[in-house]
Amino acid sequence: MNEIVKYIEEKGGYATMGELREAGFHPRDIRKLVDENTIEKVKAGLYKIWESIDDSKINSGFIDICRASERAVICLSSALAYHELSTLNPSQIYAALPKTEKPPKISYPPVKFYYWDKSINELGIDKIKTKSGIVRIYNKEKTVCDMFRYRDKLGEDIAFEALKNYLNLKEANLNKLREYSVKLRIKTVLQPYIKAIVG
Repeated sequence: MNEIVKYIEEKGGYATMGELREAGFHPRDIRKLVDENTIEKVKAGLYKIWESIDDSKINSGFIDICRASERAVICLSSALAYHELSTLNPSQIYAALPKTEKPPKISYPPVKFYYWDKSINELGIDKIKTKSGIVRIYNKEKTVCDMFRYRDKLGEDIAFEALKNYLNLKEANLNKLREYSVKLRIKTVLQPYIKAIVG
């Protein structure tokens, strides 16, 4: 059993059933470790070990979702929290998928998927390398614009707070923000808010 744990640790804390079988481990032993809470089932055919995941700024749930689906991108309130543009800490993780993609059946953490057109889904993705794999998350500008796209559902006050916090950053880039607002067709929505903050 310790060999299974060691194997998953060596793979950055995650392993698929296919990888475990190929390494010579029996599914019965893997199930036993899940039942004992030694390893955790992320989704069908994907397992992880909590202790081996140590990326302090990265929510381990982000890694789970990006390992469960190679097309998933952390978005909206979850991306805001990562970029420290909001004091809000959402109870579930928000992730975007292309409209054609089927959502992975993730056991944990709770996740809400949004389905966007390819042009929107692939815009402004940062890829963060962790020892447990790549986390795909939208950059600050795309995230702020997305919050205004969903201001009616997620809260105009949260979107405004995110914009204000972004504009207070040293690295704030108004041209880049406007560029994203044009691509996401919210320039006329966003402009008055920017004007109210920066004058």
